[in-house]
Amino acid sequence: MQRENNTALSSAATSRLRHRKQSNEVIPDPSKANGGNLLVDDHNKYKSMWIRAYSTVWMIGGFALIVYMGHLYITAMVVVIQIFMAKELLNLLRKAHEDRSLPGFRLLNWHFFFTAMLFVYGRLLSQPLVNSVTSDKFLYQFVSSHIKYHMAICYFFYIAGFMWFILTLKKKMYKYQFGQYAWTHMILIVVFTQSSFTVANIFEGIFWFLLPASLIIINDIFAYIIGFFFGRTPLIKLSPKKTWEGFIGASVTTIISAFALANVLGRFQWLTCPRKDLSTGWLQCDPGPLFRPEYYTLPGWIHQWFLWKEISILPVQWHALCLGLFASIIAPFGGFFASGFKRAFKIKDFGDSIPGHGGITDRMDCQMVMAVFAYIYHQSFVVREGISVEIILDQILTNLTFEEQQTLLIKLGQILQERLGHS
Repeated sequence: MQRENNTALSSAATSRLRHRKQSNEVIPDPSKANGGNLLVDDHNKYKSMWIRAYSTVWMIGGFALIVYMGHLYITAMVVVIQIFMAKELLNLLRKAHEDRSLPGFRLLNWHFFFTAMLFVYGRLLSQPLVNSVTSDKFLYQFVSSHIKYHMAICYFFYIAGFMWFILTLKKKMYKYQFGQYAWTHMILIVVFTQSSFTVANIFEGIFWFLLPASLIIINDIFAYIIGFFFGRTPLIKLSPKKTWEGFIGASVTTIISAFALANVLGRFQWLTCPRKDLSTGWLQCDPGPLFRPEYYTLPGWIHQWFLWKEISILPVQWHALCLGLFASIIAPFGGFFASGFKRAFKIKDFGDSIPGHGGITDRMDCQMVMAVFAYIYHQSFVVREGISVEIILDQILTNLTFEEQQTLLIKLGQILQERLGHS
């Protein structure tokens, strides 16, 4: 009897052992505790570093060239990035077998994508487009009529896609199809929320796009370099290779860079002037008080060590400190969110379009958070409140027909003549 009990216990233990071997649970290795995944412990880190550095140089060079070419080219770059991000995110839940059973279902996802693009960019670029064709009466009337019905047109396209989706529902595929429908709309919200704020920043002045984007790049580079050589303390479990050393070092570097970089970028009218139309010509404008230098005399003891007796600081540099603080402390949480997202789907990267970096979405996680904050900060703390001549003119050109504008001009002239007569 005792032998049978021993045999039963042995078989139960063997069964539990087999079950444990077959499970997907990863048993932690004590040798890798508290830092086994850190870059300082990676034997192949120099090879990956050079691949990453090579890609980074090409990306920064291409980015600088596009910024030099102007607002429209930067906007086109944002559109291309959107398409790649949508492609990478749509592929996460894609199942080849189900897609083969649903011909044209992928096309429906892109139908919703380009409908959302038409809606977002139609609203963002309507006023610059009107300003571009004001001199041509026919084009102006044509564009104005389409802008008036822009929302109705977009709604028609969306309803057409909605009906298309309902008509393609297939038995035994309902769960997959509705999951894809919901996933597509979530992607549209994530991608176009970020991009709409980004494009708005561009037309407020390239400065308000370039500075926040550059701060994220600087923070990412220095977090990687400092963590590469000195990182020992893990920062967060969602991203095992991130370290406290890299996070703190990158934060200090980013805040200092924000103050210095704003002083350089703020001296070029090409970067600070807002773009009111869709032309590509050179810009000239009154830079405003934010971009006019203020001079401060340095204490006498500094003269003994340096040649400067005074320094010039642009008021916008104090705003840049707030942007740098956000880029270094809050924006990295966009990267942590993306890391958790990838863990949920058991993938290393969203794609492989950028050697050493992964996909486009891997590079845009923090940029999305930063772009929204930069726009909200600019509108809340930088833009002067009140009604200006430019705002009134924009409303007149957008909402009134050409004949109504002529009538307004005549009446305004009569009112001014009467006031001059009374005075």
